[in-house]
Amino acid sequence: MKILVTGGAGFIGSAVCRLLAQDPANTVVVLDNLTYAGNLSSLDAVRSTPRFFFVRGDIGDEALVSKTLNYHGIDHVMHLAAETHVDRSIDAPAAFLNTNVVGTFHLLQSALRYWRSLPADRREEFRFHHVSTDEVFGDLPFDGSLFTETTPYAPSSPYSASKAASDHLVRAWHHTFGLPVVLTNCSNNYGPYHFPEKLVPLTILNALEEKPLPVYGIGSNVRDWLHVEDHARALVLVSQSGQVGESYNIGGRAECTNLQLVEMLCQLLDIKQPRASGGPYGDLISFVADRPGHDRRYAMDIGKIERDLGWQPQETLQTGMARTVDWYIDNPGWWKPLRKNRYAGQRLGVGVPAQ
Repeated sequence: MKILVTGGAGFIGSAVCRLLAQDPANTVVVLDNLTYAGNLSSLDAVRSTPRFFFVRGDIGDEALVSKTLNYHGIDHVMHLAAETHVDRSIDAPAAFLNTNVVGTFHLLQSALRYWRSLPADRREEFRFHHVSTDEVFGDLPFDGSLFTETTPYAPSSPYSASKAASDHLVRAWHHTFGLPVVLTNCSNNYGPYHFPEKLVPLTILNALEEKPLPVYGIGSNVRDWLHVEDHARALVLVSQSGQVGESYNIGGRAECTNLQLVEMLCQLLDIKQPRASGGPYGDLISFVADRPGHDRRYAMDIGKIERDLGWQPQETLQTGMARTVDWYIDNPGWWKPLRKNRYAGQRLGVGVPAQ
């Protein structure tokens, strides 16, 4: 396979690239604009492999995308390039509309022209895989209900609205123009190489640096947590074996409140890297004003991908979080430059995490 991964230097994109590169028959081409959350060091494990290529550029640059598709003879596009941080979307929504909506439109146009130019046998093999979020569905009450692939869209934030719009564009390009697409919507990811503004790495790194561990409101909001390597396995499976025109929910079956998650991380750190003072990391928890429009609960029904494609998450919340804590303890060379130069533990200067 010759796969173009947009946003491949990001958190989820780099996990996908590391997985794809394990098969020496794959050619992996990354297109990434290297915004604040893109990091080439996340690709160090694969950058030296002979069938890996990096192109710096914008998904909205149709000439560059078309050149890349044609030069490498791409079979599949895995579209992960996006602005993803809800808090940033509240403060500065324009970038989210530009990248997630307008950028996806231009990428679809480039992919459509390329697909139409292919010989018939290769047109049958081509896929455009659009990677999205559970947040497009809005939120759920605290009643055990789940998002399914047919749940009506009800986005709450500028971020989720921009992703919902891009989902609709992808479906329209399939319905109107015949572009062979598949879509996935995932729950909250965590794991190695995660930009430190997000809740899990923020909590771990703030704790290691003896800084406050901010939690929105009373910490009652519930999320379903998915290890990024489980997600990468699902994405590759859907891209290669998913039914054209279908969407698949991907989740970890690992719901907990934000406060429970922070407390779990503190307890793991108490064991793995005790504080010099001897006290518990939980003493650093600090409750802060809630985020505007904060969704109550997300939870995914993953029955379809289990039944149709045979995928299941391998990590439990406990095993996955333990592995994640170990990775951040063992890899300060990756995160310390980010904490020093890009993000020091506050959200845009007001000290609030992304949850």
